[in-house]
Amino acid sequence: MLKNLYNKVLALAASPRAELWLAAIAFAESSFFPIPPDTLLLPMALAKPERAWRYAAICTLGSVVGGLLGYAIGALLYDSVALPLLNFYHYTVAFEAFRQRFAENGVYIILLKGLLPIPFKIVTIASGVAGVSLPAFVAACIVTRGARFFLEAALVWKFGDSVRHFIETRLMLVTSLVAVGVIGGFLLLKFV
Repeated sequence: MLKNLYNKVLALAASPRAELWLAAIAFAESSFFPIPPDTLLLPMALAKPERAWRYAAICTLGSVVGGLLGYAIGALLYDSVALPLLNFYHYTVAFEAFRQRFAENGVYIILLKGLLPIPFKIVTIASGVAGVSLPAFVAACIVTRGARFFLEAALVWKFGDSVRHFIETRLMLVTSLVAVGVIGGFLLLKFV
């Protein structure tokens, strides 16, 4: 089923409304959808490298706005949905410890996880549950999602189709290195 959905997302890249679909998928992936927008961004950027920067901006904006929905889901549905489940399974104390750690270090978690090809919705929802500062959340989402999508656009713009295989097989490595650089920079600013 997931592969079928993935193939449908790829077909959207050729659609006359591809940019609208790109924004919609970036929005949805940050809050509830399982397929990352990269699956649409890359074919679109490869087809029209001169528009790669525009596509990265659309992805970033859609992802940040979708992240706000994910944040709202975490913030508004925690009491009505998650808390009763945590109480039932006697996980309330453990979750509160997690919540406190996430509230203290949430910006760093957002920066790191937003670059990696993992479901960003987990980060956005957890940010809402933990009550991460909304301005800090938005700023971290802009930095991390922008870095990811603009990195992909830069690679496609610079190297064209030859980079497709590299991106598809080594995206985790590239984004992990960028994440280490971003987190290292913030830690230097914080402690120096």
